[in-house]
Amino acid sequence: MKFGHAEPEHLNGLTFELPPDHTDSLIQKSQKAHDSFRVYTGCGKWGIKEWIGPIYPKGTKQKNFLSAYLQTFGSIELNGTFYRLSRTSIENWKAAAEGTDFLFCPKWSQRISHFKRLNEVEENTEYFMQSMALLGDHLGQTFLTLPPNFGVKHMQRVKDFLELVPPGYPLQMEFRHKEWFEEAHFAELVGVLKAQQIGLVITDVALRRDVLHMCLTSPVAFVRFNGYGLHETDYTRLDAWVERLLEWRQNGLKSVYFFMHQQNETHTPYLASYLAERLRKSGGIDVHAPKLPQSDG
Repeated sequence: MKFGHAEPEHLNGLTFELPPDHTDSLIQKSQKAHDSFRVYTGCGKWGIKEWIGPIYPKGTKQKNFLSAYLQTFGSIELNGTFYRLSRTSIENWKAAAEGTDFLFCPKWSQRISHFKRLNEVEENTEYFMQSMALLGDHLGQTFLTLPPNFGVKHMQRVKDFLELVPPGYPLQMEFRHKEWFEEAHFAELVGVLKAQQIGLVITDVALRRDVLHMCLTSPVAFVRFNGYGLHETDYTRLDAWVERLLEWRQNGLKSVYFFMHQQNETHTPYLASYLAERLRKSGGIDVHAPKLPQSDG
């Protein structure tokens, strides 16, 4: 993830503490724990040849990368659907996942978010949702990332777009323009998303801490975590996330999708492994992720 990225040598002096829960967050301390709380973690790609050996079985062929990924992780942040939407591919992905509880989390088409910028997207939106329905029980959350120059002057477009989406649809929206996180605008945005039971992506990156808003607008959290070459701060940040996720579980959070990003994709499984091990030890939560000797940081 290039957004908000910093090189590891520039991390010293940066503040990585998680902010407190936002006062408008749906998840509050007065609520009760959800009986079927689940955590899903994974990466944004499955075709990483460097994973053969440490992650995938030795000798894994490229045509079998998806099958190997399905056996290793519980979910994937499916960025390919942002660039190209192939129903044949979607049907193939579903077939590959049959017999597992694996969940795909597809990214909404760039035609909707970037080319048309949520303007006059009725047909595109319907086509996307119909396509995602082909995944059946293997559809997790979908996520729509708006461009950094999409500011609050387009609030009405956001409202009109959400009218096209059924309330409670598995959609998480990611906003990047700084204006959205100014107090007054953020309060309005949160209110709109809550009313439609739509999630708000939480992005944890070094140079844009405003997008780490810690405000849940639905009972499902969707976190995009950017690490920095397995720097020591990658692990201390994940330790803090484990504590927060366990608090949210006690306060009624239903599920978490926690996806790892690194400039070098070789590293992402190690962070997923670390998160899963910490959640198992601290909260007794079973998370489908690779078991790696480096998972203790």
